[in-house]
Amino acid sequence: MSTDGNKKQFWKRNTAKVPGSIQHVYGAQHPPFDPLLHANQIKAGNKPQMTPGGKPKKATTFQEFESITSDAWDVGDDDDELLAMAAQNLNIEVVMETANKVIENHSKQQEKQRQDDADASELEDREEEAHEEEVEEQWEEGEESTPEVSFACEPSPLSDGRLVKSLSEAPIGSPKDASLHRQQSLPHRPTIPMVARIADQNTSGTPAMTEREASRLDKFKQVLAGPNTDLEELRKLSWSGIPRHVRPITWKLLSGYLPANTERRESTLQRKRQEYFGFIEQYYDSRNDEHHQDTYRQIHIDTPRTNPLIPLFQQASVQEIFERILFIWAIRHPASGYVQGINDLVTPFFVVYVFEYIKEEVENFDVSSLQEAALRNIEADSFWCMSKLLDGIQDNYTFAQPGIQRKVKALEELVSRIDETVHIHMQQYEVEYLQFAFRWMNNLLMRELPLRCTIRLWDTYQAEPEGFSHFHLYVCAAFLVRWRKEILDQRDFQGLMILLQNLPTMHWGNEEVSVLLAEAYRLKFAFADAPNHYKR
Repeated sequence: MSTDGNKKQFWKRNTAKVPGSIQHVYGAQHPPFDPLLHANQIKAGNKPQMTPGGKPKKATTFQEFESITSDAWDVGDDDDELLAMAAQNLNIEVVMETANKVIENHSKQQEKQRQDDADASELEDREEEAHEEEVEEQWEEGEESTPEVSFACEPSPLSDGRLVKSLSEAPIGSPKDASLHRQQSLPHRPTIPMVARIADQNTSGTPAMTEREASRLDKFKQVLAGPNTDLEELRKLSWSGIPRHVRPITWKLLSGYLPANTERRESTLQRKRQEYFGFIEQYYDSRNDEHHQDTYRQIHIDTPRTNPLIPLFQQASVQEIFERILFIWAIRHPASGYVQGINDLVTPFFVVYVFEYIKEEVENFDVSSLQEAALRNIEADSFWCMSKLLDGIQDNYTFAQPGIQRKVKALEELVSRIDETVHIHMQQYEVEYLQFAFRWMNNLLMRELPLRCTIRLWDTYQAEPEGFSHFHLYVCAAFLVRWRKEILDQRDFQGLMILLQNLPTMHWGNEEVSVLLAEAYRLKFAFADAPNHYKR
């Protein structure tokens, strides 16, 4: 078998569920793919399945892809109903104007950055040329005298006895050296918190709120202050991001968890919180029963893997909260049960509702310092809001996951129309959209973006009609095309798969997400009401 065949078959296996396991997410890997480990596995004799023609066998349909898995699903009726909230259309002119302004401003900033980089590079080149001329003159005089030579970095002897005058002239003889060279040539990037940028905190020791941010916060407070909140106006304000101070109450309203009427909110909160903990008393002790033990075991395994880089989620008390939320949801929704990836969907709600009780950064916050009543409120609110979200996308997690099947197919059709070059490039190297986009749909891009970006993204999803179920498709399309250059630079199957499952978004913040959302809205405006535009 060819090397390329081995690579492609390996990716086929790793984007499907492992036979014999319980409800694994396709393509969601912890830790990320290790090519060296894969090579050792092939040497050890783990050969991929072959077709009679000698080529790796691949799933040509979603049904064939699903047939190699071993998920068992409980079939039943979903009796969970939350408050109904009619979807309201946004003012198209307002959002389109916002989208165009964001893109225009971003383009201007990029152009200015490129000009600054060019000027700095030119100045650096001049300084380097002058320095090299000075050093050469000193070397020419070396036989007559021994002047003190100042080098750009510490001189290091080479095999032929020469000295390296600067780091840029040093030969790169190993991958480790190459990595060091690349790192030192990249601009310095500040460390950004996983949950929120420092500028988003607005606490002591951080930059003060700008005039524009203060003005937006006042607008939110005015809308929220009325006896009956205008949800349509709240959506318009929320589309371009929600200030941290009012995000908890805004999310609860937009998700339908709380009523618009102010007087009814407190009684609704008390009733829903009591109802949730009633479920805990009634069902949670059954987690080790034969009928539920497999579900609980998988939840117990997945919970420590949830955002492993953020200390908040590694606290035992937080993991216990997540286990209760996920188990209660699973047994109340037997049509789908628990599926890996749902655990990720709890985290944005949990973080936002923790912010309701603290002012400091949340990443390293010790939740044991909160009062028990506050923790119980955070847990119940997170459960109900996550349930409301999943009510709109539950077909992503039912048998055969038809929702994801449709969305991945729609994404492929959409990309083929908006950027045919990228689409053909992936076809050329036999990259199937299911192999990378399954995770994008299953986890709502949470594995591709830092949590701070997910929270900002969900501000818009909650403001957008059918944001999680419909608008997410256009965000995924804009996200894929965003990496056009990097995709076209990859010239083999393995390189494309590594890129698409490890996209470099660690330093993303609100600006990048705003541009992504603006592009997604433009795609939706062009294609959502005219689906034949992206059908060939």
